[in-house]
Amino acid sequence: MHRSYLFAPGHNEKLLGRVFKVGADAVMLDLEDAVPPHAKALARSMVADVLTDRSAWVRINAVGTDLAAADLEAVTGLAAGIRIPKVESAQDVEWVRDRAPDTPLICAIESARGILAAQEIASAPGVRHLSLGGIDLRRDLGATDGNLQTLYARSHLVVVSRAAGLDPPIDSVYPHLDDEAGLRAQAEFARSLGFLGKSAIHPRQLPVLHDVFTPSAGELAWAQTVLDAFDAAAGDAVKLPDGEFVDLPVAERARRLLQLARRRAASAPPTRVHV
Repeated sequence: MHRSYLFAPGHNEKLLGRVFKVGADAVMLDLEDAVPPHAKALARSMVADVLTDRSAWVRINAVGTDLAAADLEAVTGLAAGIRIPKVESAQDVEWVRDRAPDTPLICAIESARGILAAQEIASAPGVRHLSLGGIDLRRDLGATDGNLQTLYARSHLVVVSRAAGLDPPIDSVYPHLDDEAGLRAQAEFARSLGFLGKSAIHPRQLPVLHDVFTPSAGELAWAQTVLDAFDAAAGDAVKLPDGEFVDLPVAERARRLLQLARRRAASAPPTRVHV
C-alpha cells in the first residue's frame, strides 16, 4: 500500500533519471497523456530500458488501441504494475489482462460510465486498486474545481473497493503546484472518506501526501488504548477514561489502523533528500 504515486513522462530523460531518487512510495512512468504523439515510440523504448533495473508502474495508452498493445508488449514482465486509463468496463480490464496476465492492475476511473461500472471493474481479475482520475472526471461531468463536486465519486470508489476485497483506492493528482494548502485539504478530504494514497505530479507534493496518509502518533496511541481496554474487558463494551464508548466495531477500526501502520513501516522506502 503506497501513500504516493509520482508520475513522470516516459520520454523525458532528465525526469526518468531523477524520479526514483526523490522519495515517492511508488513511481508511475507515463506513456499516455504526458507524452505527445510524436514521442510515443521513444517513450515506450526509454521506459522499457529503465524498467530493466528499476521498479515502477506504467500508465499505458487507451485500451483497444495499437498504442496500448505496443505499450504492453514492451513493458509486460518488466513493470511492477499497469495503470489502465479511463476504464469503463470489466472488458477493458480483460483486454489488458489478456496481454499482461500476471501483472497487478490499477484501474483509473475518469468518466461517468466508469463510475457506474466501478463495481464490476473492481471485481475483475487482476485489479489491485481503483484510482480516481479527477481532472478527466470533472471535465466529463462539467463539474468545477473543489472537493465536494466529486464527493459521490470518491465515496463510491471506496465502497466498491471494500466490497470487492481490494485495498483502498488512490486519489487523483492535485494540479496546482504552488498551493500546498489546497493539496493538503484535498488529501485530508480523501483520507477522511477512506482513501489511503494519492497520485502526485511533482516531488514537492510528496511530504504533504506522506504526512496526511501516515497514521499520526496520536491516532496510533488512540488505537492502542482502545485495543488494550477492549482486550482487558474480554471483548465486552467499555468506556474509556475520556468518555468514548468502545465496542467491537470501534475495536476493529483501531485494529485496522495499527495493521495499516505496520504495513506502512514494512514497505516504506528509504528516506530521501528532496532537491
